[in-house]
Amino acid sequence: MKFEARIREREQTVELELQEERGEAHFQDEVLSYEFSRQDNGRYLLRTGTKLYKIDNVEYDRHTVTFTLDGHWCSVDVRDEQDLLLDRLGFKTAGEIGAGKLNAPMPGKILEIMVEEGDEVTLGDPVAILEAMKMENELKAPVSGLITTVAVARGDSLEKNALILEIEASG
Repeated sequence: MKFEARIREREQTVELELQEERGEAHFQDEVLSYEFSRQDNGRYLLRTGTKLYKIDNVEYDRHTVTFTLDGHWCSVDVRDEQDLLLDRLGFKTAGEIGAGKLNAPMPGKILEIMVEEGDEVTLGDPVAILEAMKMENELKAPVSGLITTVAVARGDSLEKNALILEIEASG
């Protein structure tokens, strides 16, 4: 199965050949063998070659997967073959129609709000910076449209999923 992942502005295509908990990942020009397992405590272990990665705090929100990888927060936008086809055809899934709320993907502190109510934004425009685990995370507009609500201010501490802003979708 083919997936497209966006990690920190880098878009990568990964093709997985699944065979239960092990398989091969075709990534760029490499073929990596991997083993993936879930532990009783909820932790996942990913082994590729001689490297072992610990994955915890896994949560899904539409196409975004957030997790800690060896203790570092990661957020990945993942689309499978069906999502990519719908994108190419210009269709949106039911969950994406009117999905103009931007929530905190993890607990953190707002360092900067880059928009104000009434501003027009395009899908993917940077709208805020959230500091979490001593890393600055640029948050992007989930849809194109008009900013209707900015629910936070610079310096606010947020819990995971706290509302940051709302966008009235255009088009």
